Amino acid sequence: MTDFAQHDETTAPDASKPLLAKSKAAFGMIPGLHAVMAEAPGLLEAYQRVHELFVESSFDKDELTVVWQTVNVENACHYCVPAHTGIARKMGVDDAITAALRDGTPLPNARLEALRDFTLSLVRDRGNLDDATVQTFLDAGFTKRNILEVILGYSQKVMSNYTNHLARTPVDEPFQKFGWRAAA
Repeated sequence: MTDFAQHDETTAPDASKPLLAKSKAAFGMIPGLHAVMAEAPGLLEAYQRVHELFVESSFDKDELTVVWQTVNVENACHYCVPAHTGIARKMGVDDAITAALRDGTPLPNARLEALRDFTLSLVRDRGNLDDATVQTFLDAGFTKRNILEVILGYSQKVMSNYTNHLARTPVDEPFQKFGWRAAA
């Protein structure tokens, strides 16, 4: 396997240095994912910007978490599942939601379950969803805007999940207590 450097403000390419400073200001550290992405400044910048756009979407904190963790779990991301467990806790998401997403058990309400089902369909079917799947999502109270925002959240997770798979990014110390492995 190819080794990927984990950059900091002194080793990163010049274009990544302000992006890592932004990460450090936001998280109080440079997350390992960002340290790896710094090798390609465009990837780190795109990731940060897509993250901001998704957080600014019409989804609430629970719904953001459902999209993020559904994709993380489906893609078996050893890094993102624990990281988003810690992030969800910091955002005030109910631990029951996080546990259900991590364990693949039922969510506390039908609306969140519909969001998880739709997100899973989007990922598994590569966006080729049938009309019934889309209508079920809309019937659960979501909108066409929400359909497109799930795509936005998924695009963020593709960048992080795939980077972590290739780089085998070690889980950051604050998130190690939330370690996770994909079910066999």
